[in-house]
Amino acid sequence: MPASLSNPNSSVRRLLAVIRELLGNPSSGFGLIVISILLLTALVAPLLAPYDPNIVNLDNVLQPPNAAHWFGTDELGRDIMSRIIYGSRISLTIITIVSVIVGPVGLLVGTTAGYFGGWYDTVMMRITDIFLSFPSLILSLAFVAALGAGLENAIIAIGLTAWPPIARLARAETLTFRNADYISASRMQGASSLRIILKSIVPMCMPSVLVRITLSMASVILTAAGLGFLGLGAQPPLPEWGAMIAIGRRYMLDNWWLVAFPGGAILLVSLAFNLLGDGLRDALDPKQH
Repeated sequence: MPASLSNPNSSVRRLLAVIRELLGNPSSGFGLIVISILLLTALVAPLLAPYDPNIVNLDNVLQPPNAAHWFGTDELGRDIMSRIIYGSRISLTIITIVSVIVGPVGLLVGTTAGYFGGWYDTVMMRITDIFLSFPSLILSLAFVAALGAGLENAIIAIGLTAWPPIARLARAETLTFRNADYISASRMQGASSLRIILKSIVPMCMPSVLVRITLSMASVILTAAGLGFLGLGAQPPLPEWGAMIAIGRRYMLDNWWLVAFPGGAILLVSLAFNLLGDGLRDALDPKQH
């Protein structure tokens, strides 16, 4: 195993160097700040939100942005700013659970296919190709249609469709060093295939996979918003950003703020993950060092 992976001090120094590079790059620094704000907002939403996101107030229906309601109110008089703040919790939940699903699944499929090769590699990659042949939103729609509408089923559907690019990347990475000297030495010492994959191959795949997961989160957010927009994701009265746009589009010609602010939140967070992913790719690319 490379010394950088077996030396904890070296790993810590590398991590600090990556963080410094991310903060030193204006675009990736912006992405990191926005995602940090999303995390903080989700954690302390009750303290930040000026109103209860689900309280109906028919005296304040469709109020434009003003001093009392900075982002205006919706068709039921609910404060849009409060709903967007609480909606960050839903977005963060989706991102976290999907990452937990696609990371291990993609790594398992990709590293084992690349390491063992043969018929197993062929079968797993053809399954991966089938998933990749469909747009993620269309495939997610199919899974949600089978599982039923709802936030939990939407998260499962997105997780089931987001792992193939990770698997492809992990397989490509595995093929580049499965016959490396330190892998061959581990085999000669009697290490099992499982131990070699977990201890030697997976750590080598992690930087590229981490970058790919970060870049995929923008697509995950858009897919979740698309499912919410179609009424198949989070169900009312949950303040999910896509569902807010779906309701607001009926009034958007005269009440632009109903779709502008939730849409802006989706755009900002998606852009932040793309910028952070690009920064991670540059920071973790050995050619840059």
